[in-house]
Amino acid sequence: MRWWSVANFVSNAGTWMQLTVQNLLVLQITGSAAATGLSMSVQAAPALLISVFGGAAVDRWPRKLTAAVSQALLGAVAFVTALMVALDRLDVTSLMVLAAVTGVIATVDGPACSLLGNDLVPREDVPSAIGVGALVHQAGRLTGAALAGVTVGFLGTAAAYAANGLSFLFVASVIPFLRPARGAVRHTGAAEDRGTKDTMSVREGLAFFARRPRLLALAGVTGVSAVFGRNYQLTLAVLVTGPLAGGAGSFGTVSTVLAAGGIVGAVLGARLRRPSVRLVGALAAAGGLLQVVAGMSPSLAVLLVMVLPMAVVESVSDTAGTAVLQTDPPAHLRGRVLGVWGSIGTVWSLGGPPALGLLMELAGARGALIAGGLIIAGTIGAGHLLRERRVAAVPRVSPVANLETAA
Repeated sequence: MRWWSVANFVSNAGTWMQLTVQNLLVLQITGSAAATGLSMSVQAAPALLISVFGGAAVDRWPRKLTAAVSQALLGAVAFVTALMVALDRLDVTSLMVLAAVTGVIATVDGPACSLLGNDLVPREDVPSAIGVGALVHQAGRLTGAALAGVTVGFLGTAAAYAANGLSFLFVASVIPFLRPARGAVRHTGAAEDRGTKDTMSVREGLAFFARRPRLLALAGVTGVSAVFGRNYQLTLAVLVTGPLAGGAGSFGTVSTVLAAGGIVGAVLGARLRRPSVRLVGALAAAGGLLQVVAGMSPSLAVLLVMVLPMAVVESVSDTAGTAVLQTDPPAHLRGRVLGVWGSIGTVWSLGGPPALGLLMELAGARGALIAGGLIIAGTIGAGHLLRERRVAAVPRVSPVANLETAA
């Protein structure tokens, strides 16, 4: 688990190094916030139809082999992108194609790597392992955002993509040496892992997800929050470089504060013992209200003050939601449930960035942040009130009445 955490830290640092410069690169090429959002959606698009099959593949195939191959392929795509940037051959079309290829590979890589860490710890430690994974992710995000400016300043934009490719290859080289701990839930993809009634079909995962109200509620809360509040790499990039008159360095500072708050939130999230959908909803609503205040920031200094609690709340909410998602299904169904989740998440991933980009062009970055935050808080609050009314409307029948009815 320690080796896996180190590998994930390196990988996340490389990924965030690339992401920090990628949106600014698209803005530089196109000059359009909507085009930047479109590039993010193109990368997520393949998951809409194939994510459920990727999850089924993770349940069927050995996770270590699946994760190692997918990481190596993602590394190859990063190296190709770096080469095209270095040769000044990267245009909007080629960038969209590379983003789509990355999205296809990610439909398998995402659930495989997410669940591989759970196979390395005893069953009772899985929630803590998820918290450690969130902490490693945020630490890599902080490091990657900090290194992005240095790397681009001294070596150029292509170096950020090349570094990300090396990070993928490092993960692929570590995976073959991982060994499960005593008491771990081992997954080999063999028939004995899934029982006699499970045919490993996509339908099994869909049926399980549809029958779980808490998973459906989690999808709703996460969806509205993701569409209107989680695309900070887009909304804050436009806010900083536009109304606040900052540059790439200022946006790098904002990204660093986001990552620092994410680390604090991950530490807090790792201490959760019984994460629930209600907690995820409350945190998402609080994040929406903080986003409203951030949209009113008159200066970069005020924005930095607001960004920190926004990141903390977002990180704790994400950790709690991931723990619910990965521990609720039985082990042999978790890949397919994550596949279903990936398909559902693609709906808001496809619609969110372009919608926000268009909203920012119509109402400005401030208007998009304020309106989005109000929609998040209002929607979650309304959903909570409707649930409370529905529960209150259900008649309470005493045990004596049940016996009389039976008689």
